[in-house]
Amino acid sequence: MAKQQVGLVGLDVMGRSLALNIESKGFSAAVYNRTTAKMEDFIKGPAAGKRIVGCASVQELCGNLETPRRIILMVKAGAPVDDMIAQFRPCLEPGDLLIDGGNSFFLDTERRAADLAASGILYIGTGISGGEEGALKGPCIMPGGAPEAYALVRPVLEKIAAQVDGPCCTYIGPRGAGHYVKMVHNGIEYGIMQCIAEMYDVLKTLLRLKAAELSEVFGRWNGAELGGYLMEITAACLARVDPETRKPLVDLILDKAGQKGTGKWTSQNALDLGVAVPTIDMAVEGRILSAFKDERAAASKILKGPRTKTPAGRAAFIKTCRDALYLAVVSCYAQGMGLMREASKEYKYDLHLDEIARIWKGGCIIRSRLLDPIAAAYKRNPALANLLVDKNFTKIINARSAAMRKVVVAAVQSGVPVLALASALGYVDSYRAARLPQNLTQAQRDWFGAHTYERIDKPGTFHTHWAE
Repeated sequence: MAKQQVGLVGLDVMGRSLALNIESKGFSAAVYNRTTAKMEDFIKGPAAGKRIVGCASVQELCGNLETPRRIILMVKAGAPVDDMIAQFRPCLEPGDLLIDGGNSFFLDTERRAADLAASGILYIGTGISGGEEGALKGPCIMPGGAPEAYALVRPVLEKIAAQVDGPCCTYIGPRGAGHYVKMVHNGIEYGIMQCIAEMYDVLKTLLRLKAAELSEVFGRWNGAELGGYLMEITAACLARVDPETRKPLVDLILDKAGQKGTGKWTSQNALDLGVAVPTIDMAVEGRILSAFKDERAAASKILKGPRTKTPAGRAAFIKTCRDALYLAVVSCYAQGMGLMREASKEYKYDLHLDEIARIWKGGCIIRSRLLDPIAAAYKRNPALANLLVDKNFTKIINARSAAMRKVVVAAVQSGVPVLALASALGYVDSYRAARLPQNLTQAQRDWFGAHTYERIDKPGTFHTHWAE
């Protein structure tokens, strides 16, 4: 029998969809799942009649693949990846390639790549974004590892990826670079989602808009400069009516958001590198706070807030909210791109931010119209210090900051929490401040810890005996 061209392990939603995508693009595949029944159901169901072979063991999968073997792992991040690698090692040969397509932590990817390299086995940490639909029809793919490893699987990855101005797949960089960029992608995703949710809350609370009206607002915004996947699905979520109660489904959903850890990793890594990503931080905090539903419900009965103040001029305030959200989304992208810029230097990834923005234009969750000018900004100046100081984005910031201030003030005066929106504005205000109050912070540190300080009027390091 002819050998299959690609192996795939893990047949949950993403794995199944990716296997079907691979086969539809002209490649034969062999698939394996730890639970054999799931593999058999897949082969008899969606894969029936297709060039996809089911395998009952890792040994059978390896035996069914042409060499050098190309095996995509679509298993849960963490220990399951290590377990699967351990199962495959005995039947792999030097030159074979393992591709981790899950949301693995980038330092785990670096460790695994180094360990496998000692045996001559190639390893690529590959970020895949787009959810079930993207995996099936064309995701955004972010592979990182040795260039020769990418060359081995490049024809497959670039063909199954979304196609917007070319394949939404590019070689990201060495070692864990691919999973690092996917991690930051998810951090930006957290930030934008939280900003959208807060703006929904502002409009709903201050203007008392119903779900159908909010759907129309977000749908209209999606049709213009704020257009993107997250805006599109926001409008669709708000339009959905529960068939059982005939009420807007979104109004029936419990206000507790889950998370899988990639947003938290982004915040933690930013702290390690000393890079400010406050809106991503606040998005993580927003999800954490949402989990304390019972405590919040109890507190709402005893902690009093201000009365809701309805802004004058409904249409004008909606336009102000649109401008504010646009600035907030720009701030989210700026924070994520700034983090990748510093990580590229720290980890020697040699990231090309213009190319990263380009491949994010299709298939991925944070795809939006904004990515065209973002890619153009970094193409004009690869050494750009921050997206906010690009000439085109400086105009946006200067034109929209007044709207953001109005929205944040209106929300605060009515007691509507805007953790992310306020932090997006705070990031811009802090970055544009020629002088921040940390001179006082440094004086305090020197007082209680003799940490010393620098002066603005002469060079050197100084310490003052403050209590004298």
